[in-house]
Amino acid sequence: MSIEYPMPNRPRPATLPGDRALTSNVGTSIGAMIRVDQAGELGAREIYSGQMVVLKDQPSAPLLAEMAAQEAAHLAKFDALVVERGVRPSILSPLWRAAGFGIGVGSALLGERAAMAVTVAVEEVIEQHYQEQLDALDEIEADEGIAELRACVAEFRADELAHRDLAQKEMALKKGAKEAPAYQILSCGIKAGTKLAIGLAKRF
Repeated sequence: MSIEYPMPNRPRPATLPGDRALTSNVGTSIGAMIRVDQAGELGAREIYSGQMVVLKDQPSAPLLAEMAAQEAAHLAKFDALVVERGVRPSILSPLWRAAGFGIGVGSALLGERAAMAVTVAVEEVIEQHYQEQLDALDEIEADEGIAELRACVAEFRADELAHRDLAQKEMALKKGAKEAPAYQILSCGIKAGTKLAIGLAKRF
């Protein structure tokens, strides 16, 4: 599912309650990017938090803690950008918290392999999402703020790719990794849900 962002030559969508008045389509598109990224990192942090509740004493715990720390750092950066840019956070933030934590706990209860399968599925979608943002930012005349956002997105995309690769390696170390409970259904469901969340958070 490809997420398009409003560009300068496209009609500017109406703002929603709580939005700071935006003076250009560029401002609107940047606001949407920051909002959805903040929501995504919030959900990711909660997924790892939920997994750690169940798997805190398991071999994968240090890896989960490492990835959770990076997601928390990403979220902190987008929290700061929300304030700096006057962007309204997603009104569905309570849902992202609850859903992320629930996915984390639920996947961990299926075992470490299933937890890693969730990481792989989520990071594959997020990596594509961040790449789409980078492509959109390349079409906007850069200023200091846009350059900062692009650098953050590029850095965080690299981190998400690293998370995916680490999770894949962790799965490969475990016998029958591809046979994690309901692996294919779980992976497809997580990917579909992540894409839906991106679309909703962009607008709401």
